[in-house]
Amino acid sequence: MQAPWQTKWPERISYGMSDAADNLVFQMMTTYLLFFYTDVYGLSASSAAILFIVARLADVIESLIIGIMIDHTHSRWGKSRPFFLWYALPYVVFAILTFVTPPFGATGKLVWAYVTYLGLGFFYTAVNLPITSILPTLSQNDRELTLLGVIRQFGGSAVQIIVAIFTLPLVAYFGHGNQQRGFLLTIAVFGGISLILIWNTFFQVRERFTNPEHAHQSWRAVGAMLRQNQPWLVISGVILLYWLTTAIKNQTTIYYFKYLQHSEKLVPIANSFTFAALIGVVLIIRSANHWGKKRTMLGGIVLALGGQAVPSIGATVDQLGLIFAGTLVNAIGNGLIIGLVSIMIADTIRYGATLGIQAEGILASTDDFGVNVGLGLGGLVTAGLFHLSGYVANRPQNLATQHMIILNYAWLPLILYLVMLIVLLFYDERRIQAALTPTNH
Repeated sequence: MQAPWQTKWPERISYGMSDAADNLVFQMMTTYLLFFYTDVYGLSASSAAILFIVARLADVIESLIIGIMIDHTHSRWGKSRPFFLWYALPYVVFAILTFVTPPFGATGKLVWAYVTYLGLGFFYTAVNLPITSILPTLSQNDRELTLLGVIRQFGGSAVQIIVAIFTLPLVAYFGHGNQQRGFLLTIAVFGGISLILIWNTFFQVRERFTNPEHAHQSWRAVGAMLRQNQPWLVISGVILLYWLTTAIKNQTTIYYFKYLQHSEKLVPIANSFTFAALIGVVLIIRSANHWGKKRTMLGGIVLALGGQAVPSIGATVDQLGLIFAGTLVNAIGNGLIIGLVSIMIADTIRYGATLGIQAEGILASTDDFGVNVGLGLGGLVTAGLFHLSGYVANRPQNLATQHMIILNYAWLPLILYLVMLIVLLFYDERRIQAALTPTNH
């Protein structure tokens, strides 16, 4: 007989597909939006860099706003769940508008880019943050939470890889040589599927474990809890570094193959090796139960670091075999890292509740905060360095730009993985385990 704290498979799959839904659009943003803006839409690299940092600064504020909104929402559907219903449609609408190329002049197109991209960032946060905040309310069982987190990341990672591989072929198919039309129709298809999956999550999941007594705590009490929640502070730093690394590398991939390998057709091939991330995600359940979550994530970072070292050498000496092999190993490590993020945030939310504060919205906002700041800084670094090196879209690149592309694609991610490893060493998993052990209450 199923224990009362366990979810059933339709709910588990629907929860997992929520992240898949968001990533249909999100992966387009992280991997291809910079290229779309510079080489298709017509923005300069410097304008794109400023846009990205402004958008990400706005998203930092939006993450906190959405987190507070979740903590102060008390509907018949719960606190996090109604956000899937309310914000799915505007999210998809703004996703499509972001890839529209209006017949405006340079200033008009820049304004359009700001309005649509800032709107997309807000609504992405509104449908993505609840995926993390709702997790600790679905179950109180540690293994069940780990399973749900793995299912979520499996769905999210699978879609990330699918988008990374098939976007450019779909753009070519729909556009027939017109990339503006191709990108617009591709995001329309992804957006339609995303809308269906997000609404399905709303109808299938249920919030079971919330404590009304912990609601509407004072800012001073919440702030005190955050300062005491050392594991949350550390995992927040790891998330920021992970997405900074991901943004820098993913955004540079298409530039590397277009301008240094002289073949955009190699991009889907290179991205196909990231399917190995699913191996890392699947390994989490057994590894986390045996070694613990911290040691499992440390192993993932070491694997990702080692894998990144190989394409760093391969890109420098121009060896595609090394690049593809290293990408595969790196992807397995990334699967372990990102697959554990939402699970470990759920642990910090539950730990915060033992301190008398149930603030899943604020604590979960660290995920979107890290994503937004990481992507913003990553976009700023990539586009900014390209601008400084003299990048000109759709032209043979000078030697300085070629070096900048290799720096962003290969060496900066390698350094960031090392910093990530050092930060995670300070994560106090024993503190969480002691607080959540039933005999301690």
